[in-house]
Amino acid sequence: MKKAPLYSRSRRPGPGPAVPAVPAVAATSAEPAAPAAPAAPGRRQRALQAWRRHERRLWWLGLLLVLALAWAWRAGPSGKPALTIEQIDHLMRKSIAEKPLDSAAARAYEKVIPSVVRVVGYAKDEDDTPDHAKAAREGTETPARPEAGQRKEAARAKEPEMKERGVGTGVVIIDNGTILTNLHVVLGAEQVKVTFMDGLEAEARLVSVMPEHDLAVLQSRKIPDDLAAATMRGTADLRPGDRVMAVGFPFGVGPSASEGVVSGLKREFRSPEGDRLLTNLIQFDAAANPGNSGGPLVTMEGEVVGIVTAILNPTKQRVFVGIGFAVPIENAAAGAGMPPF
Repeated sequence: MKKAPLYSRSRRPGPGPAVPAVPAVAATSAEPAAPAAPAAPGRRQRALQAWRRHERRLWWLGLLLVLALAWAWRAGPSGKPALTIEQIDHLMRKSIAEKPLDSAAARAYEKVIPSVVRVVGYAKDEDDTPDHAKAAREGTETPARPEAGQRKEAARAKEPEMKERGVGTGVVIIDNGTILTNLHVVLGAEQVKVTFMDGLEAEARLVSVMPEHDLAVLQSRKIPDDLAAATMRGTADLRPGDRVMAVGFPFGVGPSASEGVVSGLKREFRSPEGDRLLTNLIQFDAAANPGNSGGPLVTMEGEVVGIVTAILNPTKQRVFVGIGFAVPIENAAAGAGMPPF
Protein backbone atom coordinates (compact mmCIF):
# COMPACT_ATOMS: atom_id res chain seq x y z
CA MET A 1 0.00 0.00 0.00
CA LYS A 2 1.41 3.43 -0.98
CA LYS A 3 2.12 5.82 1.96
CA ALA A 4 1.03 9.49 2.01
CA PRO A 5 3.96 11.95 1.78
CA LEU A 6 4.94 13.98 4.91
CA TYR A 7 5.86 17.74 5.02
CA SER A 8 9.42 18.52 6.15
CA ARG A 9 9.76 20.52 9.39
CA SER A 10 13.25 21.74 8.56
CA ARG A 11 12.67 23.23 5.14
CA ARG A 12 9.72 24.70 3.38
CA PRO A 13 9.04 22.73 0.16
CA GLY A 14 9.32 24.71 -3.04
CA PRO A 15 6.56 24.88 -5.59
CA GLY A 16 6.40 21.75 -7.77
CA PRO A 17 5.84 21.54 -11.55
CA ALA A 18 2.42 22.32 -12.84
CA VAL A 19 0.22 19.26 -13.34
CA PRO A 20 -2.36 19.34 -16.11
CA ALA A 21 -5.92 18.94 -15.12
CA VAL A 22 -7.35 15.51 -15.74
CA PRO A 23 -11.02 15.13 -16.39
CA ALA A 24 -12.80 13.36 -13.67
CA VAL A 25 -13.90 9.82 -14.55
CA ALA A 26 -16.68 8.15 -12.78
CA ALA A 27 -15.46 5.35 -10.68
CA THR A 28 -16.78 1.95 -11.26
CA SER A 29 -16.98 -0.81 -8.95
CA ALA A 30 -14.57 -2.72 -11.12
CA GLU A 31 -11.73 -0.21 -10.68
CA PRO A 32 -9.67 -0.04 -7.48
CA ALA A 33 -10.20 2.92 -5.08
CA ALA A 34 -7.97 6.02 -5.58
CA PRO A 35 -5.33 6.76 -2.92
CA ALA A 36 -6.32 9.27 -0.15
CA ALA A 37 -5.28 12.98 -0.57
CA PRO A 38 -2.44 14.30 1.62
CA ALA A 39 -3.60 15.64 5.03
CA ALA A 40 -3.74 19.47 5.37
CA PRO A 41 -1.05 20.96 7.68
CA GLY A 42 -2.09 21.54 11.31
CA ARG A 43 -2.45 24.94 13.12
CA ARG A 44 1.02 24.76 14.63
CA GLN A 45 2.59 23.98 11.29
CA ARG A 46 0.75 26.87 9.61
CA ALA A 47 2.01 29.29 12.32
CA LEU A 48 5.55 28.07 11.92
CA GLN A 49 5.37 28.55 8.20
CA ALA A 50 3.97 32.08 8.60
CA TRP A 51 6.76 32.99 11.05
CA ARG A 52 9.41 31.78 8.65
CA ARG A 53 7.85 33.72 5.81
CA HIS A 54 7.77 37.03 7.84
CA GLU A 55 10.68 36.44 10.22
CA ARG A 56 12.71 39.51 9.15
CA ARG A 57 9.71 41.86 9.34
CA LEU A 58 8.75 40.61 12.80
CA TRP A 59 12.26 41.20 14.12
CA TRP A 60 12.17 44.81 12.91
CA LEU A 61 8.74 45.36 14.43
CA GLY A 62 9.95 44.03 17.79
CA LEU A 63 12.98 46.30 17.74
CA LEU A 64 10.83 49.35 16.98
CA LEU A 65 8.47 48.42 19.82
CA VAL A 66 11.36 48.21 22.31
CA LEU A 67 12.67 51.62 21.21
CA ALA A 68 9.23 53.17 21.56
CA LEU A 69 8.84 51.82 25.10
CA ALA A 70 12.27 53.11 26.07
CA TRP A 71 11.44 56.60 24.77
CA ALA A 72 8.11 56.63 26.61
CA TRP A 73 9.82 55.64 29.88
CA ARG A 74 12.39 58.42 29.49
CA ALA A 75 9.78 61.02 28.69
CA GLY A 76 7.83 60.33 31.88
CA PRO A 77 4.11 60.77 32.53
CA SER A 78 4.00 64.24 30.96
CA GLY A 79 5.14 62.95 27.62
CA LYS A 80 8.05 65.43 27.48
CA PRO A 81 11.63 64.20 27.21
CA ALA A 82 13.49 64.13 30.54
CA LEU A 83 16.16 66.81 31.07
CA THR A 84 19.78 65.85 30.73
CA ILE A 85 22.41 66.70 33.36
CA GLU A 86 23.79 69.43 31.10
CA GLN A 87 20.36 71.00 30.68
CA ILE A 88 19.72 70.96 34.45
CA ASP A 89 23.12 72.57 35.11
CA HIS A 90 22.42 75.28 32.52
CA LEU A 91 19.01 76.09 34.01
CA MET A 92 20.43 76.29 37.54
CA ARG A 93 23.18 78.68 36.45
CA LYS A 94 20.66 80.83 34.62
CA SER A 95 18.35 80.96 37.65
CA ILE A 96 21.19 81.93 40.02
CA ALA A 97 22.37 84.62 37.61
CA GLU A 98 18.89 86.13 37.35
CA LYS A 99 18.12 85.91 41.09
CA PRO A 100 21.23 85.38 43.27
CA LEU A 101 20.73 83.49 46.52
CA ASP A 102 21.11 85.35 49.82
CA SER A 103 24.42 84.76 51.56
CA ALA A 104 24.52 82.70 54.74
CA ALA A 105 25.62 85.78 56.70
CA ALA A 106 22.66 87.81 55.41
CA ARG A 107 20.23 85.08 56.46
CA ALA A 108 21.87 84.82 59.89
CA TYR A 109 21.65 88.60 60.36
CA GLU A 110 17.94 88.66 59.47
CA LYS A 111 17.27 85.90 61.98
CA VAL A 112 19.06 87.45 64.97
CA ILE A 113 18.53 91.18 64.42
CA PRO A 114 14.99 91.35 65.94
CA SER A 115 16.57 90.28 69.26
CA VAL A 116 19.41 92.82 69.29
CA VAL A 117 19.07 96.00 71.38
CA ARG A 118 21.09 99.17 71.85
CA VAL A 119 22.12 99.69 75.48
CA VAL A 120 23.02 103.11 76.84
CA GLY A 121 24.13 103.93 80.38
CA TYR A 122 23.51 107.40 81.80
CA ALA A 123 25.10 109.19 84.74
CA LYS A 124 25.12 112.71 86.12
CA ASP A 125 27.98 114.75 84.78
CA GLU A 126 29.34 116.90 87.61
CA ASP A 127 31.69 118.73 85.28
CA ASP A 128 28.77 120.37 83.46
CA THR A 129 27.44 122.04 86.64
CA PRO A 130 28.00 125.84 86.59
CA ASP A 131 30.75 127.07 88.90
CA HIS A 132 28.45 129.26 90.98
CA ALA A 133 26.06 126.29 91.50
CA LYS A 134 28.97 124.08 92.63
CA ALA A 135 30.09 126.77 95.03
CA ALA A 136 26.57 127.19 96.36
CA ARG A 137 26.27 123.45 97.02
CA GLU A 138 29.67 123.31 98.64
CA GLY A 139 28.94 126.44 100.80
CA THR A 140 32.03 128.29 99.59
CA GLU A 141 30.13 131.15 98.03
CA THR A 142 27.07 133.16 99.01
CA PRO A 143 25.34 134.18 95.81
CA ALA A 144 23.29 137.36 95.59
CA ARG A 145 19.55 137.01 95.91
CA PRO A 146 18.35 136.27 92.35
CA GLU A 147 15.12 137.31 90.72
CA ALA A 148 12.23 134.83 90.35
CA GLY A 149 13.26 133.72 86.83
CA GLN A 150 16.84 133.45 87.91
CA ARG A 151 15.84 131.34 90.90
CA LYS A 152 14.19 128.74 88.62
CA GLU A 153 17.22 128.67 86.40
CA ALA A 154 19.47 128.31 89.42
CA ALA A 155 17.36 125.43 90.71
CA ARG A 156 17.76 123.63 87.45
CA ALA A 157 21.48 124.33 87.44
CA LYS A 158 21.92 122.80 90.89
CA GLU A 159 21.17 119.34 89.53
CA PRO A 160 23.57 118.15 86.84
CA GLU A 161 22.05 116.66 83.70
CA MET A 162 22.07 112.94 82.95
CA LYS A 163 24.67 112.36 80.30
CA GLU A 164 25.35 109.35 78.14
CA ARG A 165 28.38 107.63 79.57
CA GLY A 166 28.60 104.52 77.46
CA VAL A 167 27.01 102.74 74.52
CA GLY A 168 26.90 99.00 74.13
CA THR A 169 24.77 96.19 72.78
CA GLY A 170 22.48 93.60 74.28
CA VAL A 171 20.57 90.56 73.10
CA VAL A 172 17.12 89.41 74.19
CA ILE A 173 17.30 85.87 75.57
CA ILE A 174 13.73 85.63 76.96
CA ASP A 175 10.77 87.26 75.23
CA ASN A 176 9.63 88.89 78.48
CA GLY A 177 12.36 91.51 78.01
CA THR A 178 15.30 89.72 79.67
CA ILE A 179 18.50 91.02 78.07
CA LEU A 180 22.14 89.95 78.28
CA THR A 181 24.91 92.54 78.00
CA ASN A 182 28.38 93.28 79.37
CA LEU A 183 28.78 94.42 82.93
CA HIS A 184 31.25 97.15 81.96
CA VAL A 185 28.57 98.68 79.68
CA VAL A 186 26.23 99.44 82.60
CA LEU A 187 28.70 99.57 85.49
CA GLY A 188 28.38 102.89 87.33
CA ALA A 189 25.33 103.95 85.31
CA GLU A 190 22.55 105.62 87.28
CA GLN A 191 20.07 104.95 84.51
CA VAL A 192 20.01 102.38 81.70
CA LYS A 193 17.94 102.63 78.56
CA VAL A 194 17.50 100.07 75.81
CA THR A 195 16.26 100.62 72.28
CA PHE A 196 14.62 97.74 70.42
CA MET A 197 14.76 97.20 66.68
CA ASP A 198 11.26 98.58 66.17
CA GLY A 199 12.37 101.89 67.71
CA LEU A 200 10.82 101.43 71.15
CA GLU A 201 13.00 102.98 73.87
CA ALA A 202 12.53 101.88 77.46
CA GLU A 203 14.26 102.01 80.80
CA ALA A 204 15.79 98.80 82.05
CA ARG A 205 16.71 97.67 85.54
CA LEU A 206 19.71 95.64 86.53
CA VAL A 207 18.63 92.15 87.59
CA SER A 208 21.92 90.37 88.25
CA VAL A 209 25.62 90.57 87.48
CA MET A 210 28.36 88.03 86.79
CA PRO A 211 31.67 89.85 87.31
CA GLU A 212 33.69 86.71 86.61
CA HIS A 213 32.29 86.72 83.07
CA ASP A 214 31.79 90.50 82.69
CA LEU A 215 28.08 89.91 82.16
CA ALA A 216 24.92 91.64 83.35
CA VAL A 217 21.25 90.73 83.05
CA LEU A 218 18.75 93.52 82.39
CA GLN A 219 14.97 93.57 82.51
CA SER A 220 13.23 96.09 80.26
CA ARG A 221 10.25 97.89 81.78
CA LYS A 222 8.47 97.97 78.40
CA ILE A 223 8.73 95.57 75.46
CA PRO A 224 7.40 95.46 71.89
CA ASP A 225 4.29 93.37 71.29
CA ASP A 226 6.12 91.06 68.88
CA LEU A 227 9.41 90.78 70.74
CA ALA A 228 11.34 87.63 69.80
CA ALA A 229 14.12 86.02 71.81
CA ALA A 230 17.32 84.94 70.12
CA THR A 231 18.02 81.26 69.47
CA MET A 232 20.99 80.09 71.53
CA ARG A 233 23.27 77.20 70.73
CA GLY A 234 25.85 75.39 72.82
CA THR A 235 29.54 75.59 71.93
CA ALA A 236 30.39 71.90 72.38
CA ASP A 237 30.70 71.39 68.60
CA LEU A 238 32.20 74.83 67.85
CA ARG A 239 35.59 74.54 66.13
CA PRO A 240 38.30 76.94 64.95
CA GLY A 241 37.52 77.93 61.38
CA ASP A 242 33.74 78.00 61.84
CA ARG A 243 32.23 81.16 60.41
CA VAL A 244 30.69 83.59 62.89
CA MET A 245 29.30 87.11 62.87
CA ALA A 246 29.39 89.90 65.45
CA VAL A 247 26.32 92.17 65.58
CA GLY A 248 26.21 95.40 67.55
CA PHE A 249 26.70 99.16 67.68
CA PRO A 250 30.44 99.86 67.25
CA PHE A 251 31.12 103.45 68.34
CA GLY A 252 27.34 103.83 68.50
CA VAL A 253 26.92 103.15 64.77
CA GLY A 254 24.47 100.47 63.89
CA PRO A 255 23.16 98.00 64.04
CA SER A 256 26.25 96.73 62.26
CA ALA A 257 27.42 93.25 61.30
CA SER A 258 30.91 91.89 60.66
CA GLU A 259 31.83 88.38 59.59
CA GLY A 260 34.83 86.25 60.45
CA VAL A 261 35.82 82.88 61.86
CA VAL A 262 36.40 81.32 65.23
CA SER A 263 40.14 81.72 65.83
CA GLY A 264 40.44 79.66 69.01
CA LEU A 265 38.70 78.31 72.09
CA LYS A 266 39.32 78.39 75.85
CA ARG A 267 41.32 81.62 75.67
CA GLU A 268 42.15 83.98 78.54
CA PHE A 269 42.04 87.78 78.60
CA ARG A 270 43.26 90.22 81.23
CA SER A 271 41.93 93.75 81.21
CA PRO A 272 44.43 96.54 80.44
CA GLU A 273 44.21 97.64 84.07
CA GLY A 274 45.17 94.11 85.07
CA ASP A 275 42.42 93.78 87.66
CA ARG A 276 40.16 91.42 85.74
CA LEU A 277 40.93 88.01 84.24
CA LEU A 278 38.39 86.31 81.98
CA THR A 279 38.78 82.64 81.10
CA ASN A 280 37.24 80.05 78.77
CA LEU A 281 36.66 82.63 76.04
CA ILE A 282 35.94 82.23 72.34
CA GLN A 283 38.53 84.01 70.21
CA PHE A 284 37.27 85.36 66.88
CA ASP A 285 38.43 87.69 64.11
CA ALA A 286 35.14 89.34 63.06
CA ALA A 287 35.66 93.09 63.46
CA ALA A 288 34.53 94.39 66.87
CA ASN A 289 35.03 97.78 68.47
CA PRO A 290 33.81 99.69 71.53
CA GLY A 291 30.03 99.54 71.30
CA ASN A 292 30.03 95.89 70.20
CA SER A 293 30.39 94.92 73.86
CA GLY A 294 27.43 92.84 75.01
CA GLY A 295 26.35 91.97 71.48
CA PRO A 296 25.82 88.46 70.17
CA LEU A 297 28.39 86.31 68.42
CA VAL A 298 26.28 84.41 65.88
CA THR A 299 26.73 81.31 63.72
CA MET A 300 25.72 81.23 60.06
CA GLU A 301 22.47 79.63 61.18
CA GLY A 302 21.62 82.77 63.18
CA GLU A 303 22.19 81.09 66.56
CA VAL A 304 23.96 82.88 69.42
CA VAL A 305 27.05 81.08 70.70
CA GLY A 306 28.64 83.89 72.70
CA ILE A 307 28.50 87.45 74.05
CA VAL A 308 31.17 89.79 72.70
CA THR A 309 33.11 91.12 75.68
CA ALA A 310 36.62 92.35 74.82
CA ILE A 311 39.15 93.16 72.12
CA LEU A 312 42.91 92.77 72.37
CA ASN A 313 45.05 95.70 71.29
CA PRO A 314 48.66 96.08 72.48
CA THR A 315 48.50 99.83 71.86
CA LYS A 316 46.56 102.48 73.76
CA GLN A 317 44.12 102.93 70.88
CA ARG A 318 40.81 101.20 71.54
CA VAL A 319 40.34 99.81 68.03
CA PHE A 320 40.19 96.33 66.57
CA VAL A 321 43.40 94.70 65.36
CA GLY A 322 42.05 91.23 64.66
CA ILE A 323 41.57 89.56 68.04
CA GLY A 324 38.23 89.64 69.80
CA PHE A 325 36.82 87.59 72.67
CA ALA A 326 33.33 86.38 73.55
CA VAL A 327 31.93 84.66 76.63
CA PRO A 328 30.41 81.26 75.70
CA ILE A 329 26.64 81.35 75.82
CA GLU A 330 26.57 78.49 78.34
CA ASN A 331 28.12 80.77 80.98
CA ALA A 332 25.85 83.65 80.08
CA ALA A 333 22.66 81.61 80.13
CA ALA A 334 23.56 79.99 83.45
CA GLY A 335 23.96 83.43 84.99
CA ALA A 336 20.51 84.37 83.71
CA GLY A 337 18.98 81.35 85.45
CA MET A 338 18.48 79.34 82.27
CA PRO A 339 19.15 75.59 82.17
CA PRO A 340 22.53 74.51 80.76
CA PHE A 341 22.76 73.33 77.17
